[in-house]
Amino acid sequence: MLALDGTELNLAEVADGARRRLDPVYWDFFAGGAGDERTLRANEEAFTRRWLVPRVLRGARERDLRISLLGSRLAMPVLIAPTAFHRLAHPGGEAATARAAAEAGTVMVVSMAATQPIEEIAAAGGPLWFQLYPQSDLAFTTALVRRVEAAGCRALVVTVDSPVFGRRERDLRHGFVDLPPGLVCENMRDPSGRVRDIEMDAGLDWARIDWLRELTTLPILLKGVLHPADARLAVAHGVDGVVVSNHGGRQLDGAVATLDALPGIVAAVEGRLPVLLDGGVRRGTDVLVALALGASAVLVGRPVLWGLAVGGVAGVRHVLDLLRADLDRALALAGAAGPGDLSRDLVGGCG
Repeated sequence: MLALDGTELNLAEVADGARRRLDPVYWDFFAGGAGDERTLRANEEAFTRRWLVPRVLRGARERDLRISLLGSRLAMPVLIAPTAFHRLAHPGGEAATARAAAEAGTVMVVSMAATQPIEEIAAAGGPLWFQLYPQSDLAFTTALVRRVEAAGCRALVVTVDSPVFGRRERDLRHGFVDLPPGLVCENMRDPSGRVRDIEMDAGLDWARIDWLRELTTLPILLKGVLHPADARLAVAHGVDGVVVSNHGGRQLDGAVATLDALPGIVAAVEGRLPVLLDGGVRRGTDVLVALALGASAVLVGRPVLWGLAVGGVAGVRHVLDLLRADLDRALALAGAAGPGDLSRDLVGGCG
């Protein structure tokens, strides 16, 4: 019997349901961060330090949440962030998440560590992007890029903040190092069918990004950009977008909260490419704040897994619907008819 019945009023209540339903080892895998989890907490706390300064008498009777992003028309500026191992949360796995995203009219970014193959996920319909950890084996990376192109993915989201694996002490405490029998990272199968480990490559550099740019015509976004200098380099190297991300606090503990980093990244790119943000988004007002500070869209990760855990497709859709309704209400109360009406002067507080 599913724990979610559609009466959950916010994402915190969905999280409570997921915590009750999931094996504690898997809950901690999804919920945890690196080290003392300072950055994990800071991502959410950064939003509590901002205040909205709404406008009035703006005549925003009808709101339109739709945006265009890298060739896709989306129903709202909220995408699904790449997260690993969805079948630990629900038997429907990543395909269930993709189906909910398609129903909601938004993009799912498929994790390279998905527990279902990209072809099966793509069959659910809807626009997909694919998250890539560039592997030092260039032949394997080439084959994987060709595979996701053939599956219809519309962009590559290249994770660049993981030269080594973060120290996640919750997982170490549980001894969680391998997937249970029957589950593997399906997109890491080589042409022989052997499943490879995902390699964190400390040698990854801008030359590899240039190589990827030559390899594919798909739009490339760099995920894990926090420093303005790297944002300027991203522009210089011809990438198509950046994601301001600290890996949900799962890599470098003590890294700056993404919302605090956002204004500097936006200033650095000077409107030459879209800037997305993930980390700590739990309310429609959080989405509004990020957009007002210059983000083109946000991505949510853990809340999607919570919804998946308690309700499968319906649970993920409930999470997305909660964010959509909350954002619509926040826009009306702030005096905005859509994302294009938001500007920096609507946000007060630090930053």
